[in-house]
Amino acid sequence: MQFRITVIVIVLLCGAIAIAGCTGTQTSPVSTTPGSGTPAASSGSGSPTATLTTVPTDVLPSQNIVQVDVGEKDYLGIIPVIFQGGMGMNSIKKVDIKLTRADGTTDTATVGTMKGDEIDLQGTRGTGSERGQTDRVEVWVTTNEVQTYKIVDVLREYRSRG
Repeated sequence: MQFRITVIVIVLLCGAIAIAGCTGTQTSPVSTTPGSGTPAASSGSGSPTATLTTVPTDVLPSQNIVQVDVGEKDYLGIIPVIFQGGMGMNSIKKVDIKLTRADGTTDTATVGTMKGDEIDLQGTRGTGSERGQTDRVEVWVTTNEVQTYKIVDVLREYRSRG
């Protein structure tokens, strides 16, 4: 009799543990406020920023999912941005990119919406040291419904050739 109760308790505990681990949803950084989608024209603020930080990004609706890759900054300071497409690439109107350099200046660009479209951004070059200045790259996509989502917000650090 005790053996049966012990087995039932163990089964219930295992079931409770399995349910507790399986009921949560997988989360990614989500911002409740969509990005503005209207990046400013190239400008220089003139005031250097102490540190660049990223903020959480938006989650695209499942019918609009696309991927944009921001590559590593090379030793010349060039940061490649590639539109990789996705299930929702036909529902994307445009892809805007904003580069904020370590000195506070910003540049904006637009990458095409065809798979493989690429643009190279000129980031901050270092002085040849192992650790150099960091630039921030933000990517917004605008859907055909004219809704804008910030899907990428990353920091790219200068790498030397060595």
